[in-house]
Amino acid sequence: MTDRPYSGIWPVAPTPFHDDGSLDLDGMKRVLDCMIDQGVDGICILANFSEQFLISDAERETLTRLCLEHVAGRVPVIVTISHYATPIVVERARFAKDLGAAIVMMMPPYHGALLKGTPEQTFEQFRAVGEVGIPIMLQDAPLSGVDLPVPLLVRMAREIEMMKLFKIECPQAAGKLRALIAEGGDLIEAPFDGEEAITLLADLDAGATGSMTSAMIPDLIGPVIRDFLAGNRQAAIDGYSRVLPAINHENRQCGFRSAKVAMVEGGVIGSAFCRHPIPPLHPDTAAMLLELLRPLDPLVLRWGR
Repeated sequence: MTDRPYSGIWPVAPTPFHDDGSLDLDGMKRVLDCMIDQGVDGICILANFSEQFLISDAERETLTRLCLEHVAGRVPVIVTISHYATPIVVERARFAKDLGAAIVMMMPPYHGALLKGTPEQTFEQFRAVGEVGIPIMLQDAPLSGVDLPVPLLVRMAREIEMMKLFKIECPQAAGKLRALIAEGGDLIEAPFDGEEAITLLADLDAGATGSMTSAMIPDLIGPVIRDFLAGNRQAAIDGYSRVLPAINHENRQCGFRSAKVAMVEGGVIGSAFCRHPIPPLHPDTAAMLLELLRPLDPLVLRWGR
């Protein structure tokens, strides 16, 4: 598809819970198996769409071990390690590397609305993780509230050997991707799209080589990426146009709850529970999501049936 070493569809695995809020570890294994059967190029765990902000440190360790052991090298696994404290991020990176993770993903240091790393502090944290010796994916998302200008990202790519992947999901992501690739050149080994692929075509047109979506329909988004990178532009446009209503509903109405609703419907997991203070989806919102998905016949709706 591309001469870049990282490309394709690398979705985020949701974290399933039982109705009482406890981890569903058997369900986690089924989620991973379903994603692999969806033809993904890699899997990301413990990300925001995995509800990482609702998971304890002990649960994080349990999930990291379980996921890496269960995937067992079938596809590369990205482990999210974001934290405000640099020593904790470094510790998480070492733990993930020791267990066989292929990549770690991290946001810049932030905590709440006011504690945000400066450009130099952000650089220093990523450099410290780079010394662990595992490839890093930087996540540039509005959630952190940290500005990551292109010159800073290019400097990181130039001076931090392990700084290889860039997931850009800020507003007007295509423009930033285009500028990042223009200024960074071959240093930007993996320019990725995110945010449920709501801007996927524009981002591919700007030079993205991959996307990190939810686990809802990667079997339908993957072909869009492959067609575009192979030069089959109209096929990519047609494929994207077909799935865009479902992606829009996910992005604007459902968020990370969408994949769970689809996985419950398809018998992958038993519960769409999300921990408080996250409310369940309104039944009408969930019903419309399924109404939009059924004509697409994604694997997720029939995987466990």
